[in-house]
Amino acid sequence: MAKPQCESATGATTHAEHGKRVAAMFGRIAGWYDFLNHTLSGCQDIYWRYRLAKAARPAPGETILDLAAGTMDVSVELMRQYPACRVAALDFALPMLTHGKARKLRDGREEKIFPVQADGRCLPLPDASMGAATIAFGIRNILPREEAYAEFLRVLRPGARLCILEFGTGSRRVWKGLYNFYLDRLLPFIGDHISGDPGAYRYLAETIKHFPDERALARELLDAGFERVYAVPMMSGIVYLHVAEKPAGKPGEK
Repeated sequence: MAKPQCESATGATTHAEHGKRVAAMFGRIAGWYDFLNHTLSGCQDIYWRYRLAKAARPAPGETILDLAAGTMDVSVELMRQYPACRVAALDFALPMLTHGKARKLRDGREEKIFPVQADGRCLPLPDASMGAATIAFGIRNILPREEAYAEFLRVLRPGARLCILEFGTGSRRVWKGLYNFYLDRLLPFIGDHISGDPGAYRYLAETIKHFPDERALARELLDAGFERVYAVPMMSGIVYLHVAEKPAGKPGEK
């Protein structure tokens, strides 16, 4: 399968504008992003990212794609768990990568983690070149998701895993509605006032509420061509780890 030319298609302009708005929003809160992640999750996000990296299972020496890498917390965790691998840290928001690079790419990490600004719907990577792929809290921000799935499938080698860390649907009541109150009221209030970007965490809450549940997301991945799809709930389903595999190729196929 050849690398796509990313030419315009139906709805492409609207989706491109959405991507630019989201990238600009994350660029504005880049300096607060790590602090807010840890604070608003009670530092549970550190464990979630550990589980995400652990599920990737690349072979030694392979390159791992970390899409929506942001400030590269997942990239660093991947490097910690798989020191013989390399990480392509791709994100549409350049300020996020720049902020993460300044703070985290040292002590030899800069030789193994490569941050690149890129669109998840048109990855600057060769076919079947990645030994695993991860995306943490980013698939919600890519429209249409089907284009991102197609790119993951294209760049992964046969048998490699795609691991998605994402919030569960906010439409389901969790902890007798306490989480839903937090999502609707507290998260936007705290995020807006600390980050200084009114609307950023309201956008986060809205995308969580409208995100498909784990069964619907599994169906999307199966329809996209992945197999062995499963989901692991964490914190009563507030967060899910989704794992899917690219079908193994014919003998001798890379």
